[in-house]
Amino acid sequence: MQMNGMNGLITIEKYCRDWADPRLIVLVLNNRDLNQVTWEQRVMEGDPKFEASQNLPAIDYAQYARQLGFDAVHVNTSEEVPRALDMALASTRPFVLDVETDPDVPPLPPHITFEQAAGYAASLLSGDPNAAGLIARSLSNMFPSLASKVRT
Repeated sequence: MQMNGMNGLITIEKYCRDWADPRLIVLVLNNRDLNQVTWEQRVMEGDPKFEASQNLPAIDYAQYARQLGFDAVHVNTSEEVPRALDMALASTRPFVLDVETDPDVPPLPPHITFEQAAGYAASLLSGDPNAAGLIARSLSNMFPSLASKVRT
């Protein structure tokens, strides 16, 4: 969101009044990390997360969107998601759904190459500051899929 999305919201604000239907939902997966870059570094290069350039300050994107004239909500817990979705779908103008997420959940495709897996492992072994959380999330993601394969 901080790389391009905030500017994108300004562009939406500029043109949405001219749209026949100004309804648009922007979902922000807010994890306070330049997450795609962080994971590219881990998987492609085997580098640990470089916190100085990857950790982002806490920004309330919903508040920013409201300053632009949009409807918006900031979601802190999974229990808030259904109500937030109802609000977004009921809005008659652009809506920003700012959802706090866990940066330790890997945005990896379900099938990765050996080189990508090796890069990920190398980043963990190189002192990645989030290694404990990454390992815990990876294991929790692995066991449900293993359990479902055993049942079939």
